[in-house]
Amino acid sequence: MERLLLPTITTKRLVLRALIRQDAPDIYDYANDPRVGPSAGWKPHESIDETYRFIDYSIKKKEYGQPGIFAIVLQDTGRVIGTIEIHSYRQFKGEIGFVLHPKYWNQGYITEAAQAVIIYAMEYLKLKRLAYCHFPENDVSKRVCEKLGFTFEGVLRDKFLLYDGTLKDDVTYSITQQDYENGTISWINDVKKDVLIDY
Repeated sequence: MERLLLPTITTKRLVLRALIRQDAPDIYDYANDPRVGPSAGWKPHESIDETYRFIDYSIKKKEYGQPGIFAIVLQDTGRVIGTIEIHSYRQFKGEIGFVLHPKYWNQGYITEAAQAVIIYAMEYLKLKRLAYCHFPENDVSKRVCEKLGFTFEGVLRDKFLLYDGTLKDDVTYSITQQDYENGTISWINDVKKDVLIDY
């Protein structure tokens, strides 16, 4: 199985790079917050050991043909404030997912990171389809989807099994290669000039 290389991506305010174990304290600072994990489908971390295990899992994803998980790093401080990835990767398709420290919500960081990762997905991974799903009550993710130009496709009922056994619907969106190339996503040309993807 081919192992994909995860690049370093630089945007106006952020660096997106592979996770390393030294990131654990920064990640644990938000991963133990009950506002973060459950909205993405995972249980808040109860100890920093869980965070180390998450990072080890992230690094091993490459062994299974997945691109891996980016740390979202503030350029001016070097602090890790979240993660973003293309998961469920299958040659021509994948799904974007992300989490962010609540201290940095509503400042445009997830939009900035996601725009860069969409460019990476479409131009470097050559995806034909990029999906994004969120739980019905997650209005923040809905707004991010709209900003990014994803197209609403529908609601998949009882799609996601939470860590506590609860079934959740998934609201599903996508960007296709055709969407990306035909000019219907308004931000691409303006953002591309500020994104550097370095292997």
